[in-house]
Amino acid sequence: QVQLVESGGGLVQAGGSLRLSCAVSGSMFRINSMHWYRQALGKQRELVASLFTGGTVNYIDSVKGRFTISRDNSSNTVILQMNSLKPEDTAVYSCYVTGTVVGEQIRRGYWGQGTQVTVSS
Repeated sequence: QVQLVESGGGLVQAGGSLRLSCAVSGSMFRINSMHWYRQALGKQRELVASLFTGGTVNYIDSVKGRFTISRDNSSNTVILQMNSLKPEDTAVYSCYVTGTVVGEQIRRGYWGQGTQVTVSS
């Protein structure tokens, strides 16, 4: 069974940094893509960053140059390094991973539980 466990959220002042981690468990799961979403209070969820196994990386314009998505293969962890944080980055951040279970053909997606990031001005 595949599980995603997030950590690293919290309260930080504007200009500060936070590092979000999303540990993916499930030895038979082969990851295809990794994503970080966020949802601010009263707003729609938005895709913040994506990393594909081929190496392609995408970011929304508002975080380009400040956020970095990466993967630690040794621990099967997806990381979102967030620098120069702004109050408008305040949201619940959730990781989403797609992949296939060894022996299956169907690509599945799994969500983390979400972690609150609050940036004070």
